[in-house]
Amino acid sequence: MGKQNVISRAFRPGDRQRYRDKMQRGLDALARMLAEGNFSFPHQQMGLEMELSLVDGGMSPSMSNAEVLEKIDDPSYTTELGQHNLEINVRPRALAGRGALELEDELRASLLNADSKAQDIGAKLVMIGTLPTLRSSHFDPRWLSHPARYSLLNQQICAARGEEILLHMSGTPLGDQDQERLRSHADSILPSSACTSAQLHLQVAPEDFAAHWNAAQCLAGVQVAVGANSPFLLGKALWQETRVPLFQQATDSRPEELKNQGVRPRVWFGERWITSIFDLFEENVRYFPSLMPEPEEEDPVAALNSGRAPTLSELRLHNGTIWRWNRPVYDLVDGVPHLRVENRVLPAGPTVVDMLANAAFFYGAQRALAEQDRPLWTQMSFAAAEENFYSGARHGMNARLYWPGMGWVPADELVLRKLLPMAHEGLEACGVSAAASQRHLGVLEQRCKARQTGADWQRETVLRLQRSRDRQPALVEMLRRYIALGDSGEPVHTWPVE
Repeated sequence: MGKQNVISRAFRPGDRQRYRDKMQRGLDALARMLAEGNFSFPHQQMGLEMELSLVDGGMSPSMSNAEVLEKIDDPSYTTELGQHNLEINVRPRALAGRGALELEDELRASLLNADSKAQDIGAKLVMIGTLPTLRSSHFDPRWLSHPARYSLLNQQICAARGEEILLHMSGTPLGDQDQERLRSHADSILPSSACTSAQLHLQVAPEDFAAHWNAAQCLAGVQVAVGANSPFLLGKALWQETRVPLFQQATDSRPEELKNQGVRPRVWFGERWITSIFDLFEENVRYFPSLMPEPEEEDPVAALNSGRAPTLSELRLHNGTIWRWNRPVYDLVDGVPHLRVENRVLPAGPTVVDMLANAAFFYGAQRALAEQDRPLWTQMSFAAAEENFYSGARHGMNARLYWPGMGWVPADELVLRKLLPMAHEGLEACGVSAAASQRHLGVLEQRCKARQTGADWQRETVLRLQRSRDRQPALVEMLRRYIALGDSGEPVHTWPVE
């Protein structure tokens, strides 16, 4: 739901109708702006948000984000849902040139400084998709972060659902062991605080938005397969990227009866290829009731008539409570509007260079796919892209993914044979320096050749540790080693399994 301020209060029956009407005015204004070309696009910019976890000396979650943020004293860092979460928002920059190399140095230095401040109060930063030492007790509502928007979001989702949140999933077998299953209940949305992600932003021209979004949907399954880093939750070995089913279930506002009727979940892959960003905002208004119907004073159509770009506050806040894996973004900088694709597929970590390797692959392959003479999405059903996404999340490098012209192919083979050369071409078309492209795509290439993601390393390490100890101590020791190796800065494909 972004960082917009909301008032924690009880909403009245007429509030949602008024809010819906206001969103419709926003859609009218957006349609006019798209038709008239009222958007800024001086050059292609990239941005990055990353969610982090905090642990104490015993590797348990440290509910200390308020104290840590006070120590860090940097506006780039902010709260996230749980008190053991932080988020860093990296300054946007041009994708072209050596920006990615500069970002690598800047992000590493920033995280090192933040981590040293966290250690002053006995905490440690962790870049990982799901924190493996979380327990059900950490999902108690008292551990929500303090800004009012989090408690209000929790109240609204739980009220809409009308019953406890159910977490239920089956894993992929760990070694030769039996498949593990999780079934747990929570009375808050805090299980989603276990999902820490790296969110990639790309500013695009309005006329190119649909091609870039469709390309991002095609890539989602590949991204999650070769970037998985979330194999454990509540002591169970589950999906390679457990964030995917966990986030969908933890924020599900539908009781079972509405699921059975086919009502769409708020964490959503989507259901069709698009022709305009307008399609996505229109779906938001048509399909999803507002969780925070708190309208602003501005009339967006009147703002346009006066020659001013509207804030579209209602559409933006509503969009922030619908968690598409590739989300459309309308935003203003100094009163000038622009559009972005926000890619939300990837987990945090394991290291800065691993995340920038994932980013380089996404930006390069997306650009190449968006500029093909015969678009990939005209050769591939949307259902196939969705199936790839869930298969990649469940099986990681072991996933077999569908790709037009290749059929069903292992994820690593698809990247090495087809998509990595395309990513190099796409980054070159974006003006990215050869040094940046070779460094970051080289890391991804070696990861695929080694067939070791963060999830693979975690699973194999726990499997070996369990020869001499139970699951929970094995998870603690694995996380301790994970942090030490992550602090070295070396990419995950080089990490030894001992």
